[in-house]
Amino acid sequence: MYVDGLVAPDTVNTMPMDTLLAAAKGAEITGTTADQDPKEDLDALAAAGIDMEEVTLKLLDDGITAFVTPMEKLLAGVESKREAIVTGRPPTIESAIPDELEPAIAKRIGQAGEERIVKRIWAKDDTVWGPAGQEEVGNRLGWLTIASRLADEVDDLQAFASGVSEAGYTDVVLLGMGGSSLAPEVLKRSFAGRVDGLSLTVLDSTDADAVRAAADRDLDSTLILVSTKSGGTIETLSAFEHFWAAKSDGAHYAAITDPGSSLVALARERGFRRVFENDPDIGGRYSALSYFGLVPAALMGIDIGALLESAGEAEQACNQFEGPNSGLWLGVTLGELALAGRDKLTFVVGGAMSSFGLWAEQLVAESTGKHGKGILPVAGEPLGAPELYGEDRTFVHLHDPDGEDDATDGQVAELVKAGHPVITVTVKSDPTDLGRIFFFSEFATAVAGWVLGINPFDQPNVAEAKDATKHVLEGASGGPLPEEPDAGDAELRALLDGGPPAYVAVLGYMPESPGLDEEIVSLREAIRERTKSATTFGYGPRYLHSTGQLHKGGPATGRFLQLVHPADADEAIPGADYGFETLKAAQALGDLRTLRAHGLPAERITLSGDPAAAVRSLTDRIRGL
Repeated sequence: MYVDGLVAPDTVNTMPMDTLLAAAKGAEITGTTADQDPKEDLDALAAAGIDMEEVTLKLLDDGITAFVTPMEKLLAGVESKREAIVTGRPPTIESAIPDELEPAIAKRIGQAGEERIVKRIWAKDDTVWGPAGQEEVGNRLGWLTIASRLADEVDDLQAFASGVSEAGYTDVVLLGMGGSSLAPEVLKRSFAGRVDGLSLTVLDSTDADAVRAAADRDLDSTLILVSTKSGGTIETLSAFEHFWAAKSDGAHYAAITDPGSSLVALARERGFRRVFENDPDIGGRYSALSYFGLVPAALMGIDIGALLESAGEAEQACNQFEGPNSGLWLGVTLGELALAGRDKLTFVVGGAMSSFGLWAEQLVAESTGKHGKGILPVAGEPLGAPELYGEDRTFVHLHDPDGEDDATDGQVAELVKAGHPVITVTVKSDPTDLGRIFFFSEFATAVAGWVLGINPFDQPNVAEAKDATKHVLEGASGGPLPEEPDAGDAELRALLDGGPPAYVAVLGYMPESPGLDEEIVSLREAIRERTKSATTFGYGPRYLHSTGQLHKGGPATGRFLQLVHPADADEAIPGADYGFETLKAAQALGDLRTLRAHGLPAERITLSGDPAAAVRSLTDRIRGL
């Protein structure tokens, strides 16, 4: 209708193609119509109660909006292409990096090429990360090729899993900590409802209620998987002795450990069903694609062949000596952003991989957090408005186009507009894509270690927590442990009166539950609203084998709120003169003392009653400070 009514010579056509085609098909052009006086029609409209000024203003607003969206997309596309050229970003990654941060990334990419960093990593050249012969470097690079090597063992692992199932087992309880437990936990959550193998329970806690819940099952139909690289992890062996006292039949047990560890001898002595001796040249946090991740995955019924095939894709992408290399680029970018103060790596993850941050926390924190440097991984923090974040943030968005809501995309776009660095990696809805993301993350983290000038394979401060626990237990000599007073309002205010680059780590010594997780999210939101600081949360003692390294060895910007919930009843540790609750309390007290010894602000709150309700009350208390 408007085409017929606005005919004039020498005009510029701005009709969309659909309109142009419709006009070609049905327009009735009788000559110039644009010069006709519309007064009669306008008067008729006014008489009918139609306000043409209102109509034309709405048309103008709608028209501008219709042009703004594609214009913004066009400009974003131009900016993205320019950034890719400047920084050498590969086409498999999208990013929005503030202009002033790009030159350092571009320079470092050039340096990586000149020093042949990728080729040297694949050649297992330990001098990439310091002087030759450094402890825990040359003998920690087995993860580079483990996926390829274990591809030949897929049939054997699946046969083992089938044999366990055919023997009448329905459940598997994994006893492990850190690198032994986190990848299996992420695989379990990601594949929930998609597989029909054994039901997996991961016990990586010394809380008596958690131990009791894990053991409260039909042990006749349960396989106990004892998983520890060193073979001597106190939490894992304590849990094993507890289960062995209840079910002392080696056919119900299997082990994953390094060759020659004390667990190998123990397993053979007690007649374990099988012992999987892992490649000793792989550190715990880089072991997701080794036996430590694949044996539990096979028992759950996961297609481990597809998982390894997916990892092979990342292996090939990160094995590019010349040209774009996605793992190199991500590692360089994260390292340079951290050096520029953007060291709070905040994960935005949806879809099947939403639990990915549980595993990535240990990988990034324990690998980079040492010698006063580090990248703090922030997982599980709810996404907020741009103004809630300080200038210490970098966001990594694992984007699942098929499994993520539009609201998340919109929030991420707002972060980009506000000038926060955002890196987007597209993931598939099929959780076997975790194999690719696991390897990609490991390679990038190793490269980030090169940028930061640290060894990404050692953990110099982890022993502090173990020694502190031992000291507390020995000091008690089998008696009650020293009591630690709770923080009052004044102490809480002092703890929270600091903004970025400080971060607040909430450390919870209590049994894990979905309801408690929800309340922890609200607590973190309250702390972020007050401080604009990044917040993290870790269950104790799990975090001691994960982010605990960065807490003590990384940048001294952490503020720590320890939450301790005593169980109603203890559970015995056979062969020890203390129970699980005493061990948990010693670990909590030892870590609190260690943090304070490093000069870091750390306070404790003791929770009573229902843990979720107690955390909810604490959130209200903090909001009211």
